[in-house]
Parts: sequence; structure tokens; C-alpha cells
Amino acid sequence: QVQLVESGGGLVQAGGSLRLSCTASRLGLGTNPMGWYRQTPGKQRELVARISSGGYTDYRDSVKGRFTISRDNTKNTCYLQMNSLELEDTAVYYCATGTWSARSLTVNSWGQGTQVTVSS
Repeated sequence: QVQLVESGGGLVQAGGSLRLSCTASRLGLGTNPMGWYRQTPGKQRELVARISSGGYTDYRDSVKGRFTISRDNTKNTCYLQMNSLELEDTAVYYCATGTWSARSLTVNSWGQGTQVTVSS
């Protein structure tokens, strides 16, 4: 099983920006679909954005126009650039990899999670 290591979370004021990074331990993972999920206490983990091996991207409606997912296959790294952050974006963000499904990923590996807190 591949190991995913996230970084880049933290505390930011509303309207600010953060960039999350996720690096995979296994070479060649750059060909796999990857995604970012988030979870708040008491709620289900939800897909934020996903990117296919070919670079096709997909976002949940609430982050469209504000978040950008990208990948650097040479570094086995996936990024989530988050701009115009809102209080509702506060959550633990998880990187994931797996297979592409109709509306999400069938995840086979999760990162450990990184906290993003947006303050007013």
C-alpha cells in the first residue's frame, strides 16, 4: 500500500489562501487518479476535488472557482491551491489515491490528514 504524506495545512483568515501538498512514497504513482477530501466532526468525509492520470479535474460545487487541484507526476505530488477561503472550508483535509468512479474515487490509500482552520 502506498503511503501519502500531506503538508501545508494551518490557520488562515477568511479570504486568505493555503496550498496543500501530498507526496506519494511509491514511484510511478503519478499515473493514478488522486483526490482531496475533507471532514468535519460529525459529518461524512466529502470529496473536494479529484484529478485523473491525464489531468482531468473535477470539483464539488462549493469550491469551484476558488480551489485548484494539480499534480506533478515527476515528483509523485498532488497539490490543492485554496483561495478565497471561507469559514465553511474549515476541516481536516485528506489526500487519497485510488480508481476513478462515476462521482468520486474508489480509495485504496489515504493520507494522515492535515487541519485547515479559517478564522473570521
